[in-house]
Amino acid sequence: MAITSANQLELLQTAEAVAREKMIDPGLVVEAMEESLSRAAKSRYGAEMDIRVSIDRKTGRATFTRVRTVVADDEVENYQAEFTVEEAKQYMADPQIGDEFSEEVPPVEMGRIAAQSAKQVILQKVREAERDRQFEEFKDRAGTIINGLVKREEYGNVIVDVGRGEAILRRNEKIGREAYRPGDRIRCYIKDVRREQRGPQIFLSRTAPEFMAELFKMEVPEIYDGIIEIKAVARDPGSRAKIAVISYDSSIDPVGACVGMRGSRVQAVVNELQGEKIDIIPWNDDQPTFLVNALQPAEVTKVVLDEEAGKIDVVVPEEQLSLAIGRRGQNVRLASQLTGLDIDIMTEAEDSQRRQKEFEERTGLFMENLDLDEFFAQLLVSEGFTSLEEVAYVDLDELMVIDGIDDDTAQELQARARDIIEAKAKAALDKARELGVEDSLVEFEGLTPQMVLALAEDGVKTLEDFATCADWELAGGWTVQDGERVKDEGLLESFDVSLEEAQTMVMTARVMLGWVDPAELAGGTEEDETEEESEA
Repeated sequence: MAITSANQLELLQTAEAVAREKMIDPGLVVEAMEESLSRAAKSRYGAEMDIRVSIDRKTGRATFTRVRTVVADDEVENYQAEFTVEEAKQYMADPQIGDEFSEEVPPVEMGRIAAQSAKQVILQKVREAERDRQFEEFKDRAGTIINGLVKREEYGNVIVDVGRGEAILRRNEKIGREAYRPGDRIRCYIKDVRREQRGPQIFLSRTAPEFMAELFKMEVPEIYDGIIEIKAVARDPGSRAKIAVISYDSSIDPVGACVGMRGSRVQAVVNELQGEKIDIIPWNDDQPTFLVNALQPAEVTKVVLDEEAGKIDVVVPEEQLSLAIGRRGQNVRLASQLTGLDIDIMTEAEDSQRRQKEFEERTGLFMENLDLDEFFAQLLVSEGFTSLEEVAYVDLDELMVIDGIDDDTAQELQARARDIIEAKAKAALDKARELGVEDSLVEFEGLTPQMVLALAEDGVKTLEDFATCADWELAGGWTVQDGERVKDEGLLESFDVSLEEAQTMVMTARVMLGWVDPAELAGGTEEDETEEESEA
């Protein structure tokens, strides 16, 4: 095919037709044509030459140009595309290194192979332009709901036509045993949009908690307007869900607004989610109160919150226990997800037994270590003392409010408690040293002798060993195995070391060893803060 006046305009017409069909910029198609013609010209004139093609956007005329670049004498590598300053003086008045000299060359006539190659280049460029357009269109739609048509199903994954592209609904993102046939309409949540080598990938979900939140936003105008806010969502997809809402207008009931007249609003969401039962719960900033609401329909007698450990004990009547736990633990599991707390449910009888056991253990602790009779030890426990440290270091006035304890008795109690604490610390330290603990770990700030012993018994005997520990190895944590949360016991968990405290100690040890530059840590923090401020 020769680029002659007869088909110059045809180039532009072809570019416009392809651009309209693929819904991309015609300029991109013309650029692809220029590149394909350039490759064809190189196959005719030589691959070493720098042949460039320019197509006039008005006339369609293709201009073939050979370009040579001026380089230093010792840098000439390609004599077809580069030349020295002296050689350039034959063509240019005052050549400088980096200048380019262009001269027009005759158009080429493409053979069958060259034409096929040009076609491949154009198709590739068009595909890339399509992918870029699709990614730009969908990248900002992540986190929204989209309607589409089912195209096909592959290995349990559903391929969905979303207009200008295809999206995938993975098998684990479908509700229960949902089955779709080609042509079925489907509504999904756009969970993620990624730019991958094979093109942009749009991942959909129907099990994400955000899907339910977006459905309520569509059905409840007050949520869309910001009068009501969805604070938390927990789902067991296809079975049951809990959603916490709050109203910023005292005249509007958030639960009633989400339920709608005769349940019309919530029923629309339930129908979309294949009959998933939804509990709508009023949000409360007070965690125990919110938890009581979250455990509905069960009635709660008492709530004991441990904020540091992120745990909460809930006491319910005997007849309410199965209702509070739910079938296969569903109710308490959803309440835990909703509140972000580990919930331990017990009956009133179990709570009474637990409290009695704790009372007896603490009484025995004081009787054994402080040489007190049972009555006196029970007085201390009744006043809220739980450990020897509390007795040893509390203000004397707090001890003297107990009947029968004067100034001398209070001082004697504290002296005994401190002696016992020091003796236990010395014994723990001696045993740790027997196990081979180095002074670098013993002298590390923040570790008590008992902590050092616990570490030594697990093989952590030097500051280097300690610095290699992960924060969760020290403070403990949770992992998910086969869909169930499994507790990971921490080496220092029994000493109430939090995850943040563990992180601080480990990083301090790494700085002391020179593994981490404290200036870099500070710099990283400042950069993070600057980024957060700029984003805000």
